[in-house]
Amino acid sequence: MRWSSLATAATLAAVTMTGLGAPAASAAVPAALVPAADRAVQFTVDGTTAYGTLHVPAHRTGHHLAAALLLPGSGPTDRNGDEPPQLTPGTLALIADALGADGVMTLRFDKYFTGSTGAGAYQGDPGRLDLAAFTRQAAAAYTTLRDQPEADPHALLVVGHSEGGLQALLLARTVRPAPAGLALLAPQDERLLDLLAAQLDTQLDQAVAAGQITEEVSRVNKAALAAAIADFRAGRPADTSALLPPLAALLNALFGPNNARFVRSDDAVYPPDAARAIRPGTRVAVTCGTADTNVPCATTLPLLGALARAHATGPGLRTLDGLDHFLHPAGTPVNDRMLAPAAVAALHEFARPWKSAE
Repeated sequence: MRWSSLATAATLAAVTMTGLGAPAASAAVPAALVPAADRAVQFTVDGTTAYGTLHVPAHRTGHHLAAALLLPGSGPTDRNGDEPPQLTPGTLALIADALGADGVMTLRFDKYFTGSTGAGAYQGDPGRLDLAAFTRQAAAAYTTLRDQPEADPHALLVVGHSEGGLQALLLARTVRPAPAGLALLAPQDERLLDLLAAQLDTQLDQAVAAGQITEEVSRVNKAALAAAIADFRAGRPADTSALLPPLAALLNALFGPNNARFVRSDDAVYPPDAARAIRPGTRVAVTCGTADTNVPCATTLPLLGALARAHATGPGLRTLDGLDHFLHPAGTPVNDRMLAPAAVAALHEFARPWKSAE
């Protein structure tokens, strides 16, 4: 048989085999697109069931997503970042929307004494609550998020606003797997009562500037405030008699039986110390707003230094010009449900390594 005949025979054999049912090559069919959805979740810790919202962005079937736990600020702040009915900026709900646009799923929950969770096991005895109880609740939420079928266990994140920033640092050193990233948005970066004293001193200065009180009244109140905090820290009864009535009422509530345990436990933590314990290589973003009177930018340096010593990676500090504590442009009504573009951009930058194409 000549070479031409061999070639013809080989070609015929190939054609015959195809005709007998050998599969032809075809393009892979993409997995079905699952639409974005919210679903209710719940978890139990320390005898109390907590309730939350899981937001799962649109994604392809079988695709695992980066997953962020959202932690609220101080006080009775619920899963959306609200203290209804007076304070309803929706900060955490808006953060969930921003991260969802990058394909990052989120879990936010009602902490103790808020929303559907309520008082739980602490009903009738809120004075038993301390900072560690809230950290355990957050850890249970983190585990719940980790175990969701869509979550990528190698891309777990924690995003904390205000006091939630401190909780993010405390959580990062206890949960497993450790978070791949932390976003600390206007975070508590000083001991609680140092931060409170700075806030109240600023308010006294503003009252002087507005002609509401005299310099002498301001001086007396600043001294009395410092003395009351020193007494509380030393375990002595705090004398609030020299304070203006609103300041006295605030301190009496904070140092009273319902809150003293929590305040003392929170005040014992220096946030930069917590930051030094995070895993090296953790991606960390820190924001501060230049119009934030709750956590001013001037206080962030020790926290940033501690993160550097812990070998955190970028993006690091993002200074948000003209933004207040709720990530609004200064002067925006507090209950306007919006995040300033600069805050949204900072979130997108933080989430960039985990951004989903879907």
